[in-house]
Amino acid sequence: MDKPTLHGELVVLRPVAARDADQMWEMVNDPDGRRLTGTVREIDRETNDRWCATVADRAGRIDWAITTHESDEFLGEIVLLDVDEHDANAGLRMSLRPGHRGRGFGGEAIGMVLEHAFAAPPEGLGLHRVSLDVLEINPRARMLYESHGFEVEGRLREVHRDGEFWTDVYLMAILEDDYRAARGADH
Repeated sequence: MDKPTLHGELVVLRPVAARDADQMWEMVNDPDGRRLTGTVREIDRETNDRWCATVADRAGRIDWAITTHESDEFLGEIVLLDVDEHDANAGLRMSLRPGHRGRGFGGEAIGMVLEHAFAAPPEGLGLHRVSLDVLEINPRARMLYESHGFEVEGRLREVHRDGEFWTDVYLMAILEDDYRAARGADH
């Protein structure tokens, strides 16, 4: 599977590399980011560094570093994972470092990844469906995904513990036809 660098107006998405380890470490240890993404697994520094150095070579996924045209600094990551070529679907995950949220980087990155996911080969992956899950405690993320055409397909009630409380998880997806219809309305 081709793991290209994608260029947008604000951001450049390039494969995650060893040089991203320090900023990735900051991101995976950010308490707010961990809470809003439901991350509970602890990652040690050696695992983090090894992951950054080797993830670009892993099959079935594309892990992009979100950077800008002005700087190659790692602002966050966006990932297509569990890419199933037979059923033409994949999962999506995104996380940004503190200080880089709410600035338009994530929104543009989502649009770029969807364009790559649904474009026919060899320019893209030719997928039919992209799915994700989002915690109920993260309404900003849910609205962002909905603005790109993702629809709620279901809700897992009280499946994740948030401190002393339980929170729901929304299952969301966008189909190739939905993406193309939304793009046609934009142009």
